Amino acid sequence: MGMFDSVSFVALSSALDGLSLRQRTIAENVANIQTPGYQAKRVSFEDALSRAVDNGSAAEAATVPTVARSLEPTREDGNNVNLDTETLLNVDTNLRYQLATQAIDGTFSSIRTAMRTS
Repeated sequence: MGMFDSVSFVALSSALDGLSLRQRTIAENVANIQTPGYQAKRVSFEDALSRAVDNGSAAEAATVPTVARSLEPTREDGNNVNLDTETLLNVDTNLRYQLATQAIDGTFSSIRTAMRTS
């Protein structure tokens, strides 16, 4: 099994994919804040990814995020985008994305160091 096939590397890559989709979904929600009838969307992947990592399978760790309708209350115009919720979710998602990116960068730094010392 190669380094790029490891459960942790595949899990980090899957997390970045899920977080990236979440960022795009938040942007779409905010862009439609005034669209009558628009229903905000939520991206989830953490539970499935956690189960896959617990099982120790790199193939399972390559989870596909799911997108579902937000359960936020709906306004009179049928729209349920809540700007406060979207803003907090965006901050949380950006921090998680930075952390996952740093973890992958640390993995590549270790590889570069190992290659130089070999």
